[in-house]
Amino acid sequence: MAILCKPTVAVPEHVVTLQETLDLTERLHAGHPQLPLILRLIRNTGVRKRHIVQPLDRTLRHPGLAERNRIYAAESRRRTPAVVLGALANAGLTAGDVDAIVYVSCTGFLMPSLTAWLINELGFRADTRQIPIAQLGCAAGGAAINRAHDFCRAYPGSNVLIVSCELCSLCYQPTDVGVGNLLSAGLFGDAVAAAVVRGSGGAGVSLERNSSHLIPHTEDWIAYAVRSTGFHFQLDRRVPGTMEPLAPVLRALATAQGWDAGDLGFYIVHAGGPRILDDLSKFLGVHPDAFRYSRATLTEYGNIASAVVLDALARLFDDGGAAAGATGLIAGFGPGITAEMALGTWSGAVEPRADGLLRT
Repeated sequence: MAILCKPTVAVPEHVVTLQETLDLTERLHAGHPQLPLILRLIRNTGVRKRHIVQPLDRTLRHPGLAERNRIYAAESRRRTPAVVLGALANAGLTAGDVDAIVYVSCTGFLMPSLTAWLINELGFRADTRQIPIAQLGCAAGGAAINRAHDFCRAYPGSNVLIVSCELCSLCYQPTDVGVGNLLSAGLFGDAVAAAVVRGSGGAGVSLERNSSHLIPHTEDWIAYAVRSTGFHFQLDRRVPGTMEPLAPVLRALATAQGWDAGDLGFYIVHAGGPRILDDLSKFLGVHPDAFRYSRATLTEYGNIASAVVLDALARLFDDGGAAAGATGLIAGFGPGITAEMALGTWSGAVEPRADGLLRT
């Protein structure tokens, strides 16, 4: 049985508070005809602070797409090794034990993928499979878990490393004054995260079943317009209402497993914004506190795209985990509109060993 072990998450050192975001928005866009709406939307995100890879004054400048992508390459290589090594330690494995790496990111472009650099620099085997995923946005965290699960089912006993690197601040577009873009400038943060899915052994979430679902004809609701200046984030105002059609899909997945989606032991879902969590609480019939880990990620880090589910899961581990055998849901939502969903049972916490490794 594939086990999703405790993730390691890191955020950059530069911090932007909600008040700084509001003050900056008001100063830079004083003449915007919808400024009161924009400020209200930013206040309502629930985000209290975010972390970014560059100081704020540098983030606000646009040096061009080539320079931004150079920064993405440099920062991803600087920041991912520590979370990768942390995730391996959490799983009680070494780089040589890993059979595949799933790398997810929607905020920069590298070819070859960062997976090739990680294999060369961190001692992974030359035959390690590379599975980069670049275009699922915030849903990619759930997709990475599901593809790792699928790999472990196809190749029993294999171990898969998941790496998420989301440097959303590098997509800031200072000349794009659309409401969706200005809202995203106050919502998204930067983070890197990693976790291991073990094909045997380990402790954490025992993955039982996974599924994907696309809401038809919504592919332009969350999108990038790719221009000479880079990625311009486009967000349709209908996106916050997508949990109403997705809740029955989540419920049906749980029913297929013989579970009740409204009565699970833990919920780890992508927190794109507070309404996503509020609507899931309403339509699944669960107490709002069930999404406390996802809400904490949103509050403390903002929307960190594909890294949200890994950070929320790490918070569950840090909180002592769930009861042994507790059932749970993991879900990421993103462009498409796509939902990547997984069901699992809690198989216990990981106990540190005296030698600094982890007992599994």
